[in-house]
Amino acid sequence: MSRPFSSGVYVSRGVALLLAALTAVLLLVLVALASLYGSCAHVQPSEQGNSRVKNTSLWPPGGQEWALPTPAQEPTVGTSQDLGPPSGPWDHLRLPPWLVPLHYDLELWPWLQPDKLSPPNLTFTGRVNITVRCTVASSRLLLHSFLLNYKQVEVWGPLAQDTRNATVGRVQVEKVWFAPDMQFVVLDLGQSLEPGSRYELSFHFSGQVLQVGLEGLFLNLYHDEDELRALVATQMEPTFARHVFPCFDEPALKATFNITVIHHPGYAALSNMPQLGQSERIDVNGSRWTVTTFHTTPRMPTYLVALVVCDLDHISRTERGKEIRVWARKDDIASGYLDFAANITGPIFSFLEDLFNISYRLPKTDIVALPIFASGAMENWGLLIFDESSLLLEPEDELTEKRAMILSIIAHEVGHQWFGNLVTMSWWNNIWLNEGFASYFELELTNYFYPKVPMNMIFFFTVLHGILGEDHALESRAVSTAVENFTETSEINRLFDLYTYKKGACMAWMLASFLSPHLFINALKSYLETFSYSNAEQDDLWRHIQMAIGEQNVTHLPATVKGIMDSWTHRGGFPIITVNVSTGVVKQEPFYLDKVENQTLLSHNSTWIVPIFWMKNGIPQPLVWLDKSNMMFPGMKLSDSDSDWVILNFNVTGYYRVNYDELGWKKLSEQLEKDPKAIPVINRLQLVSDAFALTKNNYIEIETALDLTKYIAEEDEILVWFEVLLNLINREVIYDVNNYALYPLLKKYLLKRFNSIWNTYSAIIRENVASLQDNYLSLFSLERIFETACWLGLEDCLQLSRELFKKWTAHPETAIPPQIENAVLCSAVALGSDKDWDFLFNLYINTTEEEDESRRRRLVHAMSCSKDPWILNRFMEYAITAVSSNFSETNIIVVVATSEVGRYIAKDFLMDNWVAVTERYGMDWLDALVPVLGRTVSTDQQVTELQHFFSTVLEEHQRVVVQAKLQAMKTKNLQNKKRIARVVEWLRKNT
Repeated sequence: MSRPFSSGVYVSRGVALLLAALTAVLLLVLVALASLYGSCAHVQPSEQGNSRVKNTSLWPPGGQEWALPTPAQEPTVGTSQDLGPPSGPWDHLRLPPWLVPLHYDLELWPWLQPDKLSPPNLTFTGRVNITVRCTVASSRLLLHSFLLNYKQVEVWGPLAQDTRNATVGRVQVEKVWFAPDMQFVVLDLGQSLEPGSRYELSFHFSGQVLQVGLEGLFLNLYHDEDELRALVATQMEPTFARHVFPCFDEPALKATFNITVIHHPGYAALSNMPQLGQSERIDVNGSRWTVTTFHTTPRMPTYLVALVVCDLDHISRTERGKEIRVWARKDDIASGYLDFAANITGPIFSFLEDLFNISYRLPKTDIVALPIFASGAMENWGLLIFDESSLLLEPEDELTEKRAMILSIIAHEVGHQWFGNLVTMSWWNNIWLNEGFASYFELELTNYFYPKVPMNMIFFFTVLHGILGEDHALESRAVSTAVENFTETSEINRLFDLYTYKKGACMAWMLASFLSPHLFINALKSYLETFSYSNAEQDDLWRHIQMAIGEQNVTHLPATVKGIMDSWTHRGGFPIITVNVSTGVVKQEPFYLDKVENQTLLSHNSTWIVPIFWMKNGIPQPLVWLDKSNMMFPGMKLSDSDSDWVILNFNVTGYYRVNYDELGWKKLSEQLEKDPKAIPVINRLQLVSDAFALTKNNYIEIETALDLTKYIAEEDEILVWFEVLLNLINREVIYDVNNYALYPLLKKYLLKRFNSIWNTYSAIIRENVASLQDNYLSLFSLERIFETACWLGLEDCLQLSRELFKKWTAHPETAIPPQIENAVLCSAVALGSDKDWDFLFNLYINTTEEEDESRRRRLVHAMSCSKDPWILNRFMEYAITAVSSNFSETNIIVVVATSEVGRYIAKDFLMDNWVAVTERYGMDWLDALVPVLGRTVSTDQQVTELQHFFSTVLEEHQRVVVQAKLQAMKTKNLQNKKRIARVVEWLRKNT
């Protein structure tokens, strides 16, 4: 759109010269006055009164002075002390619905130069023209803005529908001020805007590029080709676009964007859309800059606006005629570390295009691997940004689960191109519609590329396992929260948690299960097509699923989709489903951590509408629904026959745990001993997981869970073994020397059952670990098997550890299989000599900061496995006295304290060397250390001893926190002792 000039009044050249001279005199007077009254910054006037002029210059850092306008004509920009009226819409989190943004012309100029990589205050300047439509007459405008400075603010309009030759008036801006609590900039106008009319809001602004923190526009410093280099990039989600430019920073306020980036000629500029053109600009210092413009974006929210200015290299692929470029350090591109990411991205796009029958709407995709990106990954439309650790596949990663991790992370962000970018939630309270569905299709894609790994196993280990351990009735939050519950911007940031991602994925998983995958996808297609380039709420999704159900006659539900799913998404926690197999009665109640007797329900209306898939005697049964607190299902009543058994949550499709009465558990345990393969692998896994979780939280006795493990010698599935070992062998149990009665019995019990699984996987370790590549969950579980075998004292495992360690120390280029490296190194140190320890120590101190940080962490962990107290004491002494920065980055005291022998040594060392330890590591590490030391206390005397020590070295507020933690740990330790005593008694009877 061209900029019209004057408002129709002709001024001769002579008059213009006279006016210019008078203006110059006036400006000199004003400059003098400004030196006296400089507390307010003023906004630059237009060059020709009320005519509309396009200003194409953006000031350089510390650039030339701006001409100051007359106070009668130009707005003042408020300082932090000038915060406007005491109350109003600026006190609320949401923008008032007075303006609707239609289009942004955004120009940003990060002043990054290759010869000035890290100035103390790297700045950016910018200007933005925002076309808006007025919906409510108002003389006060609110936009989001945070930590931005303004040089010029103007409002033009009303705009004509055809602005090519139209005259546009200027609306007087009398004052500009800030409401920092809710991050608003407020414009007080001389007149009200007209409802139904369009206007243009024009801002010239500047801000700081973050050098600490990764929000808004931020800096990365890194090394590439043996040189220090820098780049700038953006992270706008959820509420950081306002850190970069004034905007309507809410997801429903979508608009189109024309983006221009001004940058040093030595850098490339990337944004959401393909490059439109380039030109040159010379700043006031005579330096030349490149001006890169980009094509207009589709309608999208501000949180998806993205740019990167960098000196990275890239590789290209083409998928269905669209270019995909992957950018990273030049060294990494040349080494081929990004090839896998580049090769897999196109097929991921194609899979989702075919699944939804909706093409990816942008003409290109850039993927950027940043050296540092705290958010991990971001789905910006057309410009996806990742931390490089999420994309790089190095040679040593080939035999790990790293391929699957890279695939899943890319799949998640590509899934957002439909769920989030094409269709966006109306507000952040329904962010799970973005993240939950992206997480669900991450599972679909992982299963597609790893067909040997069942999707339900991927779901169990990557999603369900983690969230069931955190979600419970008293402290968890609902997936979908009412908008009015939000009062602060920080509350939006906290929504990006386990509940949004993992519980959201569980909701999608459960939906797909009771609807059928075909019906589920058809409903999603309708939803995506209807709300493309727009916004949706949770109820919109429910409505489209309901429509899909109404168009067929196979699937029938006991209530509306909304009724069913709101019972899950509008409340925290999940139910525990208990079946009495003697009567067939099934009941539900909220799941509590540490359930106590006669615990009451949270409310009278606390039932979920629960889909229950189930199996009886090896035969899957039709879906039933539990929509009351208890119901009878006659088919679930069992006879006295040994072959009669029932299992609920078949295929683990529901988001709940299952409990059985005593007879139900007994029959399942007997069936496992008789014929475990009659129960599907996923449900054998579920039985172990549920039983031990219920035991820990006082729903069933520990003996019930242990009975389920008696069959384990016949178990050939490594993932089930992983779950059993996870619950039977953990540091809280095996590292407590007071558990001397448990050690021999538990070892004997497991040794009797462990040989078969060990023989299978030890042969794979020796012969061909690569054969497990197609089943990455097995790779994931392998370390637990190896670690257990060595802990049990299996000579074959100990010998294999010695062989691998000896071969590696003689020829370091011969890598230990990465899945078992930690276990091998730990075993070698625990059973080896001080020379073996010294070898690792020398390797550690000679590993530079630029080298692999994870390698240094592995070495610290391995060295802490020593069983020699003098070695561990020497190690901690090195940690607090050595000059090397390696000893500062990892708190070695904490690592030693988590080891079998070190936990007791570390406590004494800490007491004797408190001042030196805190000087080295500060006080932040205390939260990590107290729980570790707390495991050593089980008597009042031990608690008192630690409390007395901490009382002499901590401030009052720290003492209170530490003492409370120690008391809690003492209580937990006593509970564990009682529990372990029962385990010991059970082992005596069953070994």
